[in-house]
Amino acid sequence: MWSELLQNPLFGIGLTLLAYALAQKVYQRTGSILFNPVFTSIVSIILLLLLLEIPYANYVKGGQYILFLLGPAVVALAVPLYTRRQEILSKKGPILVGIAAGAVTSIVTATGLAWLLGASTDVVLSLAPKSVTTPIAIGIVEKIGGIAPLTAAIVVLTGCLGAICGPEFCRLIGVRDPAAMGLAIGTASHGIGTARMLEVDRLGGAVAGLAIGLNGLMTALLLPFLVGLFR
Repeated sequence: MWSELLQNPLFGIGLTLLAYALAQKVYQRTGSILFNPVFTSIVSIILLLLLLEIPYANYVKGGQYILFLLGPAVVALAVPLYTRRQEILSKKGPILVGIAAGAVTSIVTATGLAWLLGASTDVVLSLAPKSVTTPIAIGIVEKIGGIAPLTAAIVVLTGCLGAICGPEFCRLIGVRDPAAMGLAIGTASHGIGTARMLEVDRLGGAVAGLAIGLNGLMTALLLPFLVGLFR
């Protein structure tokens, strides 16, 4: 029975939903950013698979359906964006400049650091779209020749770090305007960071949602061009 359960896609789906629901409860009880529900549920699932010696292949049979829903989830972020469209349009110039600067900075810092540390070309390319939402990042890496699973892991880690310490770091360096904070977090930490930003401020969350799409577009256009220059 246990073997049949592991082979069923419902195992991966059920485990993901249960882990996230429990992590959400812990986050609400503690109120600590260290218990971000996405980060906590990821760690919990990894530990459970390791402790019970459950192959990742069994989990991903259902987990892949959760991954598929990332696309519609990103599109759903257009709702807060639409409700605050007038405020966002009034800041369209700085927003576009900020996202462009963030996209270039993210690519250069990630690939540059990996190159300086002696990483292989595949690893360097895999790190390039680290600040782009997962579906777009995987699509980019498949085109430029990276390692898709590594990219997915780095993207999720980047999002979790942004969600855990993004708003606090912005305040620490003196960035307190909600739109500027949302722009930074959305550009750097995509959907996971945006979900946290929506808890902090609705306008900031709307701008972060816009930053996800525009950063994905800019990165998709820039990366193949930059890769072509160095090959």
